[in-house]
Amino acid sequence: MDLLDDYLTGVRAQGAAFCNAVSTPPWGLRFTDPAPLALGALARGSGWLLTEGADPVRLEQGDIALVRTASPFTVADRPDSEPRVYVDGANRCVLTGGPTREGDGRTWRITARTVGETTDPGGTDLLLTAGYRVGSDLSGPLLDALPPVAVVRPDPGLAALLDLIATEVEHEEPGQQVVLDRFLDLLLVRVLRSWFARADATPPPGYRALADPEIGHVLRRLHEDPAHPWTVALLATEAGMSRTAFARRFTALVGRPPLTYLTEWRMTLAAERLRAPGATVTTVARAVGYADGFAFSAAFKRVRGVSPSAHRAAVTTAGTGTGTTAGTGTGAGAAGMTAGMRTG
Repeated sequence: MDLLDDYLTGVRAQGAAFCNAVSTPPWGLRFTDPAPLALGALARGSGWLLTEGADPVRLEQGDIALVRTASPFTVADRPDSEPRVYVDGANRCVLTGGPTREGDGRTWRITARTVGETTDPGGTDLLLTAGYRVGSDLSGPLLDALPPVAVVRPDPGLAALLDLIATEVEHEEPGQQVVLDRFLDLLLVRVLRSWFARADATPPPGYRALADPEIGHVLRRLHEDPAHPWTVALLATEAGMSRTAFARRFTALVGRPPLTYLTEWRMTLAAERLRAPGATVTTVARAVGYADGFAFSAAFKRVRGVSPSAHRAAVTTAGTGTGTTAGTGTGAGAAGMTAGMRTG
């Protein structure tokens, strides 16, 4: 396990439910209740991503955008195209404006799985979107490291994966549900890798240090066994370095001293464990490497700003929704799809 594995724990596509929107341009999909992390990819054609308070973002064929927003956003063939299909947080496609689009005489229809004027998905544009309604504290460092909109340009590996997804969604086949769920998982991981490899990106603490043989090994050990009674001396031994040289290199590559990083990660794990029914401060303290609840509570409040009990009470009050949404759409023979996803 490494830190990206941990950050993505529980973020899995599972049980996607499809809703197709089929039309010719102009086309637009409005996501009225977006997830904290949304992904949009143009497998064919081009379009625009419009978020509130920001300039429209052009998307060319093969581009993939990661979107972090709590506000509604739109994906359309042009910035001025009015959305015809609205996708809500319950994974439903809603066609606006009645059965006929004003001014063009085209008749739209809604069936169990299709919104639009044709059932032919073979248009020139194909938009794939997926949203993760992440309820896990473990994903916090990952989300915090992403800008509001991050666009990854196409590369051969991503293009091949988009081609596979585009082919799969065009025809219903046995086992399609599992195939699409796994494709969406793989696409997210590959896009994150591509984005954080950019020189101008700011990855989560320690991400780039994974490439260093010694420090990367230590980071993996910390994530594999965070409750171990680690000291700087023990970690230096793991790295095969002197204590001074290890502490200096770890701090330079990760951005914080070894034990500070360990404490922050333990508190992230603890915040997640406190969500579990029946969890107590004492059991969580032991699970993340503390012999008693007092030292753990002090560390938790210092790092997280609230006591473990207050954090648990807030989570219980607010709830921990785990639904996610995902979708695809096409224009010029355009089609849109939403796929419901749950964090597992």
